[in-house]
Amino acid sequence: MPDLSFMLRLTAALLGSGLIAFLATPLVKSLAYKVGAIDVPKDNRRMHKEPIPRLGGLAIFIAFLFSTIVFGNIDRTTQGILLGAIMIVVLGVMDDIMTLNALPKFLVQIAAAGVAVYHGCTIQFLSNPNVFSDISYLDLGWLSIPVTIIWIVAITNAVNFIDGLDGLAVGVSAISTASLLIIALMVGELSIAIILAALLGSCLGFIPYNKNPAKIFMGDTGATFLGFILATLSVQGLFKLYAIISFAVPFLVLGIPIFDICFAFLRRVAKGQNPMHADRGHVHHRLIDMGFNQKQAVAISYMLTAILGLAAVLLTSSGELRALILIGSVIIVGAIGVRIIFKKPHHPEPPKTETEDQNHEEV
Repeated sequence: MPDLSFMLRLTAALLGSGLIAFLATPLVKSLAYKVGAIDVPKDNRRMHKEPIPRLGGLAIFIAFLFSTIVFGNIDRTTQGILLGAIMIVVLGVMDDIMTLNALPKFLVQIAAAGVAVYHGCTIQFLSNPNVFSDISYLDLGWLSIPVTIIWIVAITNAVNFIDGLDGLAVGVSAISTASLLIIALMVGELSIAIILAALLGSCLGFIPYNKNPAKIFMGDTGATFLGFILATLSVQGLFKLYAIISFAVPFLVLGIPIFDICFAFLRRVAKGQNPMHADRGHVHHRLIDMGFNQKQAVAISYMLTAILGLAAVLLTSSGELRALILIGSVIIVGAIGVRIIFKKPHHPEPPKTETEDQNHEEV
């Protein structure tokens, strides 16, 4: 069990990052106006009516970085993760200001993932998904490098893809982070737990400004940063514990972003489109088209994320009902997902509240 001094550090990391994010966001908002980082609604994917400043992710990053440096243990792998995160944030700031093309963004994301991998953030082992096999885990060998890079880049973009409604991406990220934090504490990954606490606090400090109706958007700065950090911390805190953590746990914790990016990829390929081509077919768009308002659509996404996160936490603990819990949660969320996908939209009246969708180039 963690001792009292650790719990004090954990609490300080959580509260400190939350306070910094809350205080820094108005300053970042003023900066966004000065540098022209404004989201102007110009297509039917954007549902807000008035220009809204983006770049809010910078406040999240500043709070996270400060709290991590002050309260965390910065080893070589953590250094690599932070260096990669800085690359992602610089890229996001540039994109929020001047709108970059998809290819250079994709290449920088690969480079940032490579930096983290070079410093030791790799998926070296996986628990064997074949429950009937006598082999408890799989050693990826040289495949660990490409597999890890693919994982990091995919989750980075998956979180960016769901950033389409006020408070959606930051709230889903906060719930996923809370699930990871609980799991890290359960399995004794205390260093990772401090960093996760800093990330959770940063998200919570930003939410008051981003909830509907949003006063500021995260922009690609925030969405890609959150995706990158969640991807790398899941590698450090989950995949490395191959003897304890089930193969399914990281996919449960990040289930909503993973489902959305997979569905988007398959949908676009089936239509003969570029997989990176932006469209209005994401899960949150479909919820709106089904007649839910902005707050209801976000609440549904929160609920599904919480269900999957709870399943991941329970699956991590020992017990005879682990497989039943996993199957039940996947069936419930899967059934809801299928209904969302195949439900015929009735195209309600355009919402009167301002919402967010700053994914101008979905990479």
